[in-house]
Amino acid sequence: MGYRVFAINPGSTSTKIALFDGEECLFSKNVAHDAKELESFPDMPAQLPYRRDMILEILRENGISLEGVDVFVGRGGGLISVEGGTYEIDDLILEHARTCANGVVHPATLGPQLAKEFANQYGAKAFVVNPPDTDELQDLARMTGIKGVYRTVHLHALNLKETAIRHSDSVEGKPYEECSYVVCHIGGGLSISAHRNGKMIDGYDIVGGEGAMAPTRCGSVSVYDLLDYIESSGADLRSVRSLCSRTGGFVSHLGISDAIEVTKRAAAGDRYAEMVWNTMIYQIEKGIGAMAAALRGRVDGILLGGGMVHNEDLVNQIRESCGWIAPVYAYPGEFEMEAMAAGAIRVLDGKEGLKVYTGRKVFEKFDFEN
Repeated sequence: MGYRVFAINPGSTSTKIALFDGEECLFSKNVAHDAKELESFPDMPAQLPYRRDMILEILRENGISLEGVDVFVGRGGGLISVEGGTYEIDDLILEHARTCANGVVHPATLGPQLAKEFANQYGAKAFVVNPPDTDELQDLARMTGIKGVYRTVHLHALNLKETAIRHSDSVEGKPYEECSYVVCHIGGGLSISAHRNGKMIDGYDIVGGEGAMAPTRCGSVSVYDLLDYIESSGADLRSVRSLCSRTGGFVSHLGISDAIEVTKRAAAGDRYAEMVWNTMIYQIEKGIGAMAAALRGRVDGILLGGGMVHNEDLVNQIRESCGWIAPVYAYPGEFEMEAMAAGAIRVLDGKEGLKVYTGRKVFEKFDFEN
């Protein structure tokens, strides 16, 4: 038997849980939550007892015991930017998760809190692995054309890095730290990133509106055009921010976020749906080209993960447009739960060191600036 790991990944309307014995998944479940019931809570921390009790109920129904679990891993939302790796959940992580210290209010902030509560109950360790605010940018990726404004990235770091690690082991036959990739997560959210020597050196701030449009995200828009939109529509700042992560993309154009429905409409002759779908893919292709340039053309592979990668048309279009850069590999779905367990096991096996969360940003400003 290997180390036992219980992974907890809270999302907008569900909480994913999985119990692992080493690399073997013994049990997994996507615990659905009633959206109206979630809306009844005054804030995100207030959801914690409800989600905890739902998890416990599902475990009881399936005869799953958490006795003997070595480590509980929670999705690490709310944290200040960190280097990639695995961190022990301490009081500072709990405080920052509860208060959404990074300014992003998301159910992932409940991950560390749930993991620590279970760990305390069962006498186990509690970790977070590659939180959403993982920041490994190279210096050239940080500066903007406005003094004092720096680029940050919010990406699907957990799945992006795990996809690269697994591909390195199974296809390249060498460590992730010796490879260079463009890695994409193409699902409800859409991340495009450049990886070199085990670091995610560039990518897009998908929470802030950078990159390709996605089902609920507007993607990059000219500042001038956005200002004109605000003036002409009378939109307030709250509704504009919402375009970055909730009401942009497919939702803005078609009123839906379901990619399958969009492709069905396109196949039935809906030219608007077809244009929206193909525009998203075109923007993904441009993003891949940009990340390949960040790697100076030395790309071992272009790796595609996420739920939309099940769509063959999407994969084929990207392969046709970008296959000249490097081979394109499709990994439909995601490895988030496996990634959380794998990160913990690498630490327990002594292959990686356990990192300490400082609560300080990885980057503040350059030392040569006034």
